[in-house]
Amino acid sequence: MTTVFVDTTEITDWPSLHRVFSRNFGFPPFYGNNLDALIDCLGYLDEPEAAMTQVHVSPGCTLTILLGGVDSFRKRCPDQFAGLQDACAFVNWRRTREHGGALVALAYHD
Repeated sequence: MTTVFVDTTEITDWPSLHRVFSRNFGFPPFYGNNLDALIDCLGYLDEPEAAMTQVHVSPGCTLTILLGGVDSFRKRCPDQFAGLQDACAFVNWRRTREHGGALVALAYHD
């Protein structure tokens, strides 16, 4: 199982959320810094040839995003916390509809 740790103490607003995720996942230079772009990049985790992220999982596998400091993140940035949950849920909805299994799991650590 592949796990990516995201230190949410670095997230204070939308631009910082996208900066942190882009850095941790190695999104391409043309990353759009919005939730649609986040969904698009995470949707290619098992397709390294797409070059949408430097983190990859094998087809049929799930990547775990371990959010550190999640209690303070949820309180400090409720819109970003909810947006991230929605984005991951949409990645999985689209993936299960088209290919079968979920691609992304969120795990919380404080």
